[in-house]
Parts: sequence; structure tokens; C-alpha cells
Amino acid sequence: MSMAVGSGHPPYLAFEGVEGAGKSSVAHAVVAHLREIGIPVVAVREPGGTEVGEAIRHILLSGEHHPRARSEAALFAAARAQLIAEIVLPALEAGSWVVSDRSAYSSLAYQAGGRGLPVEEVRRLNDIAIGGLWPSQVFLLRVEAEAGLGRQAVEDRIGTESAAFFDDVVGAFDALAAAEPDRFEVVDADRPLADVVADVLDLLKVTP
Repeated sequence: MSMAVGSGHPPYLAFEGVEGAGKSSVAHAVVAHLREIGIPVVAVREPGGTEVGEAIRHILLSGEHHPRARSEAALFAAARAQLIAEIVLPALEAGSWVVSDRSAYSSLAYQAGGRGLPVEEVRRLNDIAIGGLWPSQVFLLRVEAEAGLGRQAVEDRIGTESAAFFDDVVGAFDALAAAEPDRFEVVDADRPLADVVADVLDLLKVTP
């Protein structure tokens, strides 16, 4: 029951990829460009972005807690539900674009691909949490796990997982992009940031 491009809302864009792929930097650059040319845009990150979401983010990433795989998936979904209800959907309904650093697709890659939970189980959980509001367009910033991990600025609890875990996450993202080619754009992120941003803006076809 996902909402795709053409649902009547402005674009809801998500940047996905393994740690170190440059999601935050590219998203920030895209938001700055959109604002510069007069497009109203709201920037969000997952998990977090709301009071409830930031509290859950601390539980998930601080390393002070060690939730099991299904608990982890449920916590991500809970933070996502709050973000959609409190910020994303109201922004779209008000006519703003939304640019998100991660989305429900991260759970399909990390909790299903990485943790080994059944992918359809994780998909159903998130579809309920977000009320069917999946991103209209996903930019998968593609980089091999080893290269991405080498570029991490700060490690969190999930960022300290094994190389094999992140190889599985990369493979899961690849599979998601192959399964939904109308929604995903795969961008080679193993290049200078300016080149990656330029490719994303070209794909968006938003210029002054």
C-alpha cells in the first residue's frame, strides 16, 4: 500500500547507503540547492528528528543498550512512525519537498539484510509504522562496505558491526534497487562529493 511518485504530494526524497557513503553530506547539499532556487523543503534524518525519535536514536545508537534484532527493528519503526506523523506528512501536505537522510528502506537493508530478519516481516512492520508513505524517490549512494566504513567520521553501535554484516547490507540495498528500478536511482558514491551531488541534481532535474 505504498505511495509512489504521482500520489499528489511534492517529492519525498531519501538518501540511502551503507555507513560512510556520504548520505548526510549529499542530502545537505541538495537541500541547500533546493532552497537557493526557491523550492520549499524540509530536511529530516532517521532515526530522530522528533523528541520521541531522538530518544529512540540514543537507545539504538549510543552503545549503552543492546536490543535484539526484532526489538531493534521495532524501535526504528517507532521512531519512523513519529517522524512521519509529526513532520514528514504535514510538510508534504503543506506543499514542501522532504529530503530524508535514511528511510524505511534502511530497515529492509539493515534489519532484514544485515540481521537476517524476514524481509517481508520488516516491510510489513514499517508499512504500518509509516502509514504506507514510502519515499517517492530513493538515491542509493553506492559504495562498497570496506570503502564506506573507512570514511566513517564517528562510529555508533551499528557502525561497529562486522565487515560481513555490512557486506550483507550492501547486497540488500542492491537487491532493493534492482527490485524497484522506478523508485531507486543508484549513484556511484566512491567519488568526490561534488561529483556525487552534481549527478543527484542532474537526476532530479532541478536547476535555477
